[in-house]
Amino acid sequence: MPDRTATPATVPAAHADYRLSQLDELEAESLHIFREVAAEFEKPVLMFSGGKDSIVMMRLAERAFYPAKIPFPVLQVDTGFDFPEVLQTRDNWVNRLGVRLIVASVEQAIADGVVVDDGKTSRNRLQIGTLLHAIEEEGFTAAFGGGRRDEEKARAKERVYSHRDEFGQWDPKMQRPELWDLYNGRIRAGEHMRIFPLSNWTELDIWHYLGRERIEIPSIYFSHQRRVFTRDGMLLSEDENNPLRRGEEVTERTVRFRTVGDLTLTGCVESGAATIDEIIDEISIATLTERGATRGDDRFSEAAMEDRKREGYF
Repeated sequence: MPDRTATPATVPAAHADYRLSQLDELEAESLHIFREVAAEFEKPVLMFSGGKDSIVMMRLAERAFYPAKIPFPVLQVDTGFDFPEVLQTRDNWVNRLGVRLIVASVEQAIADGVVVDDGKTSRNRLQIGTLLHAIEEEGFTAAFGGGRRDEEKARAKERVYSHRDEFGQWDPKMQRPELWDLYNGRIRAGEHMRIFPLSNWTELDIWHYLGRERIEIPSIYFSHQRRVFTRDGMLLSEDENNPLRRGEEVTERTVRFRTVGDLTLTGCVESGAATIDEIIDEISIATLTERGATRGDDRFSEAAMEDRKREGYF
C-alpha cells in the first residue's frame, strides 16, 4: 500500500533552472540591440573588419535574425595594408552567410580625392574620411561597431547608441541617457548613430564566446612563427609596406596577435598560446589592454583614440 504519511514537502520537486550564464546574458542583450536597430533605423550597416570582435558581431547578427538572412550589408574600410589571413576570413564569412559586402578602400579614396595622403598621415587615420564618405554615399543611418569598454579609455565613454552629427563627429559630452536600457535613436537628416552591441563585453568574454561557439577566426590570433622587428617597443611584421629603419633588425619569433588592423601599426606579442583555452589563460593575467599593448595608432598621445573618434573614427 502507498505510504499515506508522505507529504508534498518531503517529495523533491524538479524545477527548471532558468538562470542564464554570464555569456548567455551578454548574448541576449546584444541580440536585443541588433533587433531594436533593425526595427528602428531605415538603413543600418555592420562594420566588419574580419577581426575577432567584428566576427562575434557577425555571429550575433546571424543568430538575431535566424532563420532569415542578416537584413543589412556589411562594410569594411580597407587600408590596403590589411593582413591577408584577415581578408580571407572576412570573405569566408561573407560567402557563407550570403551578405552584401561593401569595401570602402582608402587607396580608392586617395585616388578620388576624398582623403589626402601627405606621406605622414597613417592609413589608419585616413580611414576616418573614407568611412564617413561611404556612410554618406550609401545613406546609412546606423553603423554597428565592435567597440568594447575595456579596450581603450575613449571607448569606455561610449553609450550603446552613440550619436554622430551631420559631419560624422562625436561629442562625448552630448550623449543621450540610456536609463533602463532604453535607447533614443532619433536623428535628423544627415546624422547617424554608431551602435555598440558589445559594450558590456570584455576581451575575455569574446574569447570564451569564440570557444563556446567554435567560431572561425583568422589564424594569426594563434601562436605561429613570424619574421618581426622591434619598433617603439612593439613587434611589427616584416613586410614590403613596412620598410626597416636604421638600426632595426628582423628576427623570427613565436608570436600571435591580440588585435588586427593596419599591419604597419599593429604589433604582435611573443606567445606560445596555440588554442583558445591557452589564450584565455594568457590574457587572464595580462596587465595591458590589447590596444594599449599592440596598436601604434593609440600611442601618439593619451587622447589619440578620442581625438580620432571625435573626427568620425569607429
